Amino acid sequence: MQYYSESLTSYKRIQTRPVKVGNLIIGGGHPIRVQTMTTTDTMDTDATVAQVIRCIEAGAELVRVTAPSKKEAENLANIKAILHSKGYDTPLVADIHFTPNAAEIAARIIEKVRVNPGNYVDKKKFEQIDYTDAEYLEEIERIRERFTPLVLICKEHGTAMRIGTNHGSLSDRIMSRYGDTAIGMVESAMEFLRIARSLDYHQIILSMKSSNPQVMVQAYRLLIQQMQQEFNELYPLHLGVTEAGDGEDGRIKSAIGIGTLLEDGIGDTIRVSLTEDPELEIPVCLDLVKRYNQLSELNTAMVPELTQLPYSPFEYTRRSSTAVRNIGGKQVPVVVADLSHLSIIKSTDLVAIGYTYDAATDKWAISDAAADYVFIGNQPLDFNLPGTLSIVASPAVCALASNTEKYHPIIDAASFIAFDAKHPQLNFVQLDCYSDLSPIADELLLQIAKDPSVVFCLSSQCNNAMQAVRRMAIKLMQMEIKQPIVLVTDSQWQTTDEHLIHFAIETGALLLEGIGDGICLGLSQASYDASVNGSNVSGRNYFNNSSIEQLLNTTAFGILQATRTRISKTEYISCPSCGRTLFELQETTAKIRAVTNHLKGLKIAIMGCIVNGPGEMADADFGYVGSGVGKITLYKGKEVMKRNIDSNVAVDELILLLKEHHAWIEPSK
Repeated sequence: MQYYSESLTSYKRIQTRPVKVGNLIIGGGHPIRVQTMTTTDTMDTDATVAQVIRCIEAGAELVRVTAPSKKEAENLANIKAILHSKGYDTPLVADIHFTPNAAEIAARIIEKVRVNPGNYVDKKKFEQIDYTDAEYLEEIERIRERFTPLVLICKEHGTAMRIGTNHGSLSDRIMSRYGDTAIGMVESAMEFLRIARSLDYHQIILSMKSSNPQVMVQAYRLLIQQMQQEFNELYPLHLGVTEAGDGEDGRIKSAIGIGTLLEDGIGDTIRVSLTEDPELEIPVCLDLVKRYNQLSELNTAMVPELTQLPYSPFEYTRRSSTAVRNIGGKQVPVVVADLSHLSIIKSTDLVAIGYTYDAATDKWAISDAAADYVFIGNQPLDFNLPGTLSIVASPAVCALASNTEKYHPIIDAASFIAFDAKHPQLNFVQLDCYSDLSPIADELLLQIAKDPSVVFCLSSQCNNAMQAVRRMAIKLMQMEIKQPIVLVTDSQWQTTDEHLIHFAIETGALLLEGIGDGICLGLSQASYDASVNGSNVSGRNYFNNSSIEQLLNTTAFGILQATRTRISKTEYISCPSCGRTLFELQETTAKIRAVTNHLKGLKIAIMGCIVNGPGEMADADFGYVGSGVGKITLYKGKEVMKRNIDSNVAVDELILLLKEHHAWIEPSK
């Protein structure tokens, strides 16, 4: 297997060992399974059973239930019995963190247990300790001693296991040797996997979760490489982005992390971790996996195979490009808004892309999520533009413009050399990557690249569009062509969720690879018409009846935020509530978001309990963590600042903490 995937130019699932989970098989070429996790108190049997049923009826093929102690583990027997009596045999998964005894009880009762190698045996104290080789080996032997009983019970009862590494909960021992890194995540899981293999136990699924999609993707790729090198075989992989949040942000972040891997044939089961009711996660999962059920290898033959990558897929390095005006170089990626579907473009239409005109003052107000360029196609404008906004248009419209400085033509590659009305500073050149039966010749590419005003707009009509665009970007790198790249993606799907997922995968996956100096999202004519006519209805209204243009603009900035390539708003690292949650998570997340959403670039973690607390919020600047019923502990980074605050005043205390550390600015009125 090359690199971390069977193919980097077409969709091919990697082959993993099949693992039986109750009546379900995961891996081994079987369909990608979807799952979720309950949010009820596991000791509330009736509520948990009712929620499991809702999840199953929404399409869940596995349902995870928290078992933080022996009593919850024992109550899984009652939950399972009632479900069976009602005719439901969907496999259950016990979620274990700190308590080996609970895992050993659960493994005798239900079909699968999940253990976190960072805290199953190890205690996380956030201490930096230097281990000698001998001390390190002693720790491994201690893990073997504590972990072996669970493995033997699983082996005896035919119980499957997920070894689930979380980026934020690596043990002090792993941190001391590998640091807070993707390779540390891999080694954390491999230590447990080696013990299981030594006991001839193979009913194992692995995961490498992080709230940062970039770290998550790198860790899974490294895990595949490590398993291949060490065992010459691969175990099934469970994909997920931890603490993704809610609404469009949670969906975008999850789709980028999970979808980037699915595009390359990686992943056998998925969970989308949203701060919403668990049954609402399942439609998003189904929207993700159906893309790959529908993929075929048709229309992929024109994409040449790769023999060598010009960059490491295991670390982030942005593709080197020469700046053309404000695009490329070391500048953040630009957003090109698509207004070309509008029959008449008015100044008020710019509100959707971040610009509001005040006639009384004759000034434009510009938001943090204001597009840098607007594509108008063949629609001329009859009003003056904000000073920071430029136009991308057809050559015919550019020729008629009175302010030619702001109008930049977009031309297909085959016509560019002969085009005699080029803009002196910036011209957009379209490249349809490998879906054209007459691909552009290398000689023409090199000739176009001699023009320092060129920015390439890459898109593809192929079924494997992401791979096709990536292959063209790699070709440009191999040819040492340094022009900036704008990623152009249209969606032909129907619902809001489907659009979000499509855009997040096809552009987010490339941005995680370091490819892309700009992003332009649009809808096919059929999808646009259906949306305008109201025949597309998403099940969720998290865009507040925004226009299509605002949806596209918001999504573009959301993708850049999730890939950490351009920060335009506050980021919330919010766990999905579960049976361990010690406060009303969705309501609290909304309350914190309402008072802090103007703090651009700040990362705030909102965690339901100590299990998902200081570890899982490792990437956050500040943390709000449940520490007891109605009690909150506030963190700065990993350090406790205020402990066991009453939840009624905790949001106010969070604001005071932000002020104390100069992270607060007063919202504009």
